[in-house]
Amino acid sequence: MSVDQVLLALADPTRRRLLEELGRRPASSATTLAAQVPVSRQAVVKHLAVLRESRLVTGHRAGKEVLFTACPEQLTATASWMTSLAANWEERLQLLKREAEHGGPVRHRLKEGRVG
Repeated sequence: MSVDQVLLALADPTRRRLLEELGRRPASSATTLAAQVPVSRQAVVKHLAVLRESRLVTGHRAGKEVLFTACPEQLTATASWMTSLAANWEERLQLLKREAEHGGPVRHRLKEGRVG
């Protein structure tokens, strides 16, 4: 899984909207999704390709159409990474706060990557 790919895919508001729409329904075609966003069906197909490459959606053929469904695993993995990153920064900020409020030798631990 590439967090970079997921974040790049989610950077576009139309792709986020498509992903939200797919989260609300079991499976949808590009035509059905195009009715929900202010872009053409062809643009929706291109956006779905980006979402598919980042493994946020999957598609399967049903007759003449391709039906797309959301894949929450990549979102979960990316959210987990972001939560871990936020916790690390929160820990570092708390350490800096303690140093600012009380002084003391915590700066060298932060510089060395040791927190606590």
